[in-house]
Amino acid sequence: MTRDSFDLFGKPAAPPASRSVPVMVPLPVPGPYSYAVPDGMPVFPGSVVQVPVGPRKVIGIVWDESAQDGNVPARKLRPIEHVFDCPPVSDEMRKFIQWVAGYTLTPPGLVARMAVRAPAALDPEPMVEGLVLTGETPDRLTPARKRVLEMAENSAGWTRLGLARAVGVSASVIDTMMKKGVFDTVFLPPPPIVGTPDADHAPPVLSGDQAEAAEALRDLVAEGGFGVTLIDGVTGSGKTEVYFEAVAETLKRGKQVLILLPEIALTSVFLKRFEDRFGAKPGEWHSDLPPRMREKVWRQTAEGAVRVVAGARSALFLPFQELGLIIVDEEHDSAYKQEDRVFYNARDMAVVRSRIGGFPAVLASATPSVESQVNAMAGRYERLHLPGRFAEAAMPDLKTVDLRRHPPQRGGFLSPVMLSAIKDTVGRGEQALLFLNRRGYAPLTLCRVCGHRFQCPNCASWLVEHRFRGQLMCHHCGHAEPVPEACPECGTLDHLAACGPGVERIAEEVEQHFPDKRTIILSSDMAGGVKRLRLELDAVANGEADIVIGTQLVAKGHNFPLMTLVGVVDADIGLSNGDPRAAERTFQLLSQVTGRAGRTGRKSIGLIQTYQPSHPVMQAIISGDADAFYEREIAEREKTSLPPFGRLAAVIVSSENRSDAENHARGLRAAAPPSATIDILGPAEAPLALIRGRYRFRLLVHARRSDDVQGYLSAMLDKGPKPRGSIHVQLDIDPQSFL
Repeated sequence: MTRDSFDLFGKPAAPPASRSVPVMVPLPVPGPYSYAVPDGMPVFPGSVVQVPVGPRKVIGIVWDESAQDGNVPARKLRPIEHVFDCPPVSDEMRKFIQWVAGYTLTPPGLVARMAVRAPAALDPEPMVEGLVLTGETPDRLTPARKRVLEMAENSAGWTRLGLARAVGVSASVIDTMMKKGVFDTVFLPPPPIVGTPDADHAPPVLSGDQAEAAEALRDLVAEGGFGVTLIDGVTGSGKTEVYFEAVAETLKRGKQVLILLPEIALTSVFLKRFEDRFGAKPGEWHSDLPPRMREKVWRQTAEGAVRVVAGARSALFLPFQELGLIIVDEEHDSAYKQEDRVFYNARDMAVVRSRIGGFPAVLASATPSVESQVNAMAGRYERLHLPGRFAEAAMPDLKTVDLRRHPPQRGGFLSPVMLSAIKDTVGRGEQALLFLNRRGYAPLTLCRVCGHRFQCPNCASWLVEHRFRGQLMCHHCGHAEPVPEACPECGTLDHLAACGPGVERIAEEVEQHFPDKRTIILSSDMAGGVKRLRLELDAVANGEADIVIGTQLVAKGHNFPLMTLVGVVDADIGLSNGDPRAAERTFQLLSQVTGRAGRTGRKSIGLIQTYQPSHPVMQAIISGDADAFYEREIAEREKTSLPPFGRLAAVIVSSENRSDAENHARGLRAAAPPSATIDILGPAEAPLALIRGRYRFRLLVHARRSDDVQGYLSAMLDKGPKPRGSIHVQLDIDPQSFL
């Protein structure tokens, strides 16, 4: 049987149809299936349809005729069952899906599934009951009724509750007027989820550098066509206000805009800034949205009612019909890399999406990725540099605290230098931020008597103590268990020791030293989720906390007016994990977090606790010489042919049985084609050798920039052993994580 026949289940053959079409189904198959089109059914490339696959019914996208397999007899084809009443998936989006699939070596059906992940939105939203004036006037015209008539007079229709809220009266006033024949009932289109942004609502006052950069972006949008611009400016330099001018110009030209953000926690601050500038919020798209709202955003984006979407990486696959600009904020952020099912980097794919659509892309960051820096140096990207903060606010005075010379007190983690600076800062009524990129209370718990260490039963990682919850948790698989009173190995009571600090432990130390000060912990896994996190971010911005202890989510996108001290508790964490991007990521993270201080012009300071004050990363941050750091890092990458001067690809083999995973990985290595320029390393046990009960081995492919890595991997997989049982092979082109 061919994959196009669907004849395994003994279904009767479909009646002859006048034609057949290829349909991309959301399955891990190498291409579309062929289906018969019933006579009279309006189907064309891009139509979203329902088709049978074996005993199931799935949603698919009608693909281009060139993908049709003409060798399948028409009598074997099963018919399309339903065509959804929604805008078709555009030619641009179908090309984008095919490109992503080819680059990441992912079955195109799995990529296509990301474009139709809101099935309830495929049919039109139901009409809503509304009211229109009949011309009748109530016999007694009270002030409230008069206001209702004035509001409804020049409108095509109001909902009952919407009219009451707009006028400021109770719904009973509207009900009474309906009974008196003042209103007729009509059915109205569903209301838009967000208003229409006004490009001229509140134009900003820009500084000289900002105005020049904004003018360059407006010209870029006006000229049309593909091009990538990198906005590189220090924290607080006004990059958002500058790219908002590109958004305004795009809206004036009748096009839609996509703004990618790396963190859900950033959206509330961003939405407020957007609304202040354009008079309406953008549509939101991220995993925290309720399903019904996601469906509305998907549908109204497809219909063009939503003109601007601000969202996470998956927003790239929304069905825009008139997309004219993509902005990637904090373009360096590793959160743009998806490492589940379809492995892709949203920053890079945003550039591809813009190139396919023939419109501009804008990347913005205070600490651009090395890849973007090299592209700008090579002339592939335009670069707009904002060297100073808005309103000439000074950058914080940065200093290292050498923990060898100024160690913390026994049992503590804050140097006396840091504690003294906190005391001075909060004494002036200003805020201090302590940054530590570790969640929970302690990263390891052990028994002082027998040395037993608490490890996840499903992963090769220690359990992190979360003292506020009274639990030991795995941050990889989610396993959690109560903190026991006695050691499970030797039974000794009260001899469990927390090793190392997390943000909860730093908060405990802060409260010991400053018991009368208001302290807030900002961490992505605190109780209450994103909603509570947003409320606490607002509280910090409003000055309702004296000392803030936070993980990396506080490092970007936030404006805390009273924040004049930023203290980095352990700057060395990121430098000790063997990641080839370790220096770059540490520089970016520390630069971003220290940039939270002094954004409104107050004199500010950043203190960086480290055992390596002479490390090039620390020296680059303290000196403020970002160019010197990038020059050194780029030279190192070029010397070792690491990205962007070379290419990397990872092959991760996992299985419920360790020997199966290792043997399969060795079989793939043996099947790798010989090459003079492509090296394959491994297989080696992954640093995280066990995750969620699956043993993991890795192969790493290292190639020149010009080498066909995808072709090399495809040949290896074709010749190598085929996965059986619980064995799974995952490909990661351009890996960001080496765990």
